[in-house]
Amino acid sequence: MTAFHPFELAHAVRVDLRADRFPTVVTAWAGDMELPAGGTHFGFVHGGPTELGCASGTFRLTAGMYFAVPGSLRLRGGRGLAITAEHYRGFFHLGGPVEDAGRLRYIDGCTDSLLVPPVLLGDPCLNLLHIPPLTRQSAHTHPSVRVGLIVRGSGECVTPGGRFPLRPGLAFVIAADALHGFHTDREPLLVIAYHPDSDFGPTPECHPMVNRTILPRQERA
Repeated sequence: MTAFHPFELAHAVRVDLRADRFPTVVTAWAGDMELPAGGTHFGFVHGGPTELGCASGTFRLTAGMYFAVPGSLRLRGGRGLAITAEHYRGFFHLGGPVEDAGRLRYIDGCTDSLLVPPVLLGDPCLNLLHIPPLTRQSAHTHPSVRVGLIVRGSGECVTPGGRFPLRPGLAFVIAADALHGFHTDREPLLVIAYHPDSDFGPTPECHPMVNRTILPRQERA
């Protein structure tokens, strides 16, 4: 796979990353699609409405909404991107529509929001990246593959091998350790970004429930 691999949201277009350190399958849909059990599907609806059916029920999703579904699912109508983390069982999650900017600080004046957080430390997560106008993001790498989708705006992904124009509805995969940076001009850029791993999240020994449970001290006899 090239350092930056862009592709359209055409029906059933797939990028097979099952040989990766974090086995992943990326699938675009435009119409109806079914995805099998055996992992958790993280997805974003770029054009709706889409009907999502799974073990948790049937739900109507509009453009800008996102999901995480363990097990099999079916999608009826609309278009978007689904990223399957194979052999991983996450929580069922629906959210959105996404906001216009992130709530967390990122490099070079960019912001980020954690849309679907890791259930446990090291688990996959889904993010929203906001890149302001007139940004020249510092060239950087990630230690694992990244999967993304342009929600709105325009810009370029700049790599040592070339410059790739970015526009709404364009999906992409960035290889692990590939040098890249996002550049914008007059428009901001809003990007869905999937990480197959994380260095953040709760552990059995450290999480809000146990950390914020205060036991009274026993008085000495």
